[in-house]
Amino acid sequence: MAIKGVISLPGDKSISHRTLLFSPFTRGKNIIHNISTGLDVESTRQCLLNCGIKSNKNKQIVEIFGSELSEPKKPLDCGNSGTTARLLVGLIAGNQINATIFGDKSLSSRPMNRIIKPLEHMGAKLVSKKSFLPIEILSSKLNGINYKITVASAQVKSCLILAALGAKSPSHFKEVLKTRDHTEIMLKNMGAEILVNGKYIEVLPTKKILKNYDITVPGDPSSAAFFIGAALIIPNSNLILKNILFNPSRIGFIRVLKRMNAQIQVIKKWKELGELVADIQISYSQLNSIDLKSKDIPAMIDELPIFALIASQADGITTVKGAKELRHKESDRIKSICNNLKNIGVKIIELKDGFVIEGPSNVTGGKIKSFNDHRIAMTFEIAKLLTSENIIINNTDCINISFPEFKDTLNKINNS
Repeated sequence: MAIKGVISLPGDKSISHRTLLFSPFTRGKNIIHNISTGLDVESTRQCLLNCGIKSNKNKQIVEIFGSELSEPKKPLDCGNSGTTARLLVGLIAGNQINATIFGDKSLSSRPMNRIIKPLEHMGAKLVSKKSFLPIEILSSKLNGINYKITVASAQVKSCLILAALGAKSPSHFKEVLKTRDHTEIMLKNMGAEILVNGKYIEVLPTKKILKNYDITVPGDPSSAAFFIGAALIIPNSNLILKNILFNPSRIGFIRVLKRMNAQIQVIKKWKELGELVADIQISYSQLNSIDLKSKDIPAMIDELPIFALIASQADGITTVKGAKELRHKESDRIKSICNNLKNIGVKIIELKDGFVIEGPSNVTGGKIKSFNDHRIAMTFEIAKLLTSENIIINNTDCINISFPEFKDTLNKINNS
C-alpha cells in the first residue's frame, strides 16, 4: 500500500470565505474560481444573499456582485461555521445595519465574547445569549479603537478589521501571537489602507470603493494536510499537490514536519490576489519526534488532529503545549484526539493545553467518535491506512462541512 499520484484540491476555506465577505466593499462583478465546496463557505454566501448581495454559482465558479448590504428580512444562519459568524458580525456592525445571526448546536456553544467585547468598545450595540449565539446586531456608528487581541485568533482579528473599515476614525490592533493574515493581504491588494508592522495593525476607515477581483482560490493547506500526512507515514509513498496555498502563516504544519525530517519539496511558486501559492512534492519519511510550544500553534491550529496521528508514527516522544484553543473548536479537539488515539493503540497523555505522544505506535482497530467534527473524522480515515484491522467511525457525514470530495480524493491516490 502506498500514496501516489498528482492531485489538486478544492479552494482554501479561509480564502473562499473572504472572497465572498469582501464583495460589499466593491461594486459590480467579482469572479471566484475553485471556491471551497464545503458547507461552511456556502453558509457565508447564503448569508450575503439574504443581505441583498447578488451571486450566481456554477459548481466551483461563483460570480458575486459588490453592492451595499441591506437589512436582512430574516435571521442569518451560519450553520457550523465560526468564520462566517465572527466575520459577518464585524462586517454587519461596520455597515451599520440591523441583523441577527445564529448557528447550529456546535457553533452556539463556541465563545463569542472575544468579538463582542471589542466591538462594544467601538460603539457596537450587540445583544447575545450570555456571549454565545444568537447575536442581534443593532445599527450604530462605530469609533476607531486601540485594542490588544489577547486570544490568538485570525477570526477575531478579521472581525475587528472588517468593523474598523466602517468606523469613523483609525483603529490600532496588537496581536498577542501572529495569526494567519489573509484579511490584511487580500484587502490591501484590493486597495484598503491597512498598515502591518509585525504584530501591530493599523486600519484606516475605507472612504473609497475597493478594486474588483477575478481569483482562482488556491487549494486548502488544512485539507492538504491529511494527504501530506498519509504520504509521510505510509512506506513507498510519493505525492504531488498542485496549487496549494503557501501563505507563511498557514504552513506552520509543513515547517514543523520538515523539522521532523519530512521530505517535502517546493516545485513551483506564484501569487493570487497577493497570496503565495505553490506546487509541492511529498515522499515517505522516517520522522523524528518534536516538542511544540505556544509560538508554533497558531500557524498549524487546524492541522493538529492529523499532526497527532503523524506524531504517533515518529520515533520518540512528541509534546504539544500551548494549544488550549483546540478545546473551543467544532469539538474539544484535545479530548477528541486523545480519547480516539487511545482507542486504536496509540500511547498518548492528555494535557490541559495539549498532549504527549510516544511513537512509533502500532495502530490497531477500534471504535472512533468523530464528535461531529470534520477534522477528527478525516484524521481517523487516514488512520485506517495504517492497519488491517477495522477502525469504525461513528459519523463521517460531518466531512461534508469542509471537504465533500475527501473520500474520493483519498481513493484516487491510495494505491493498495
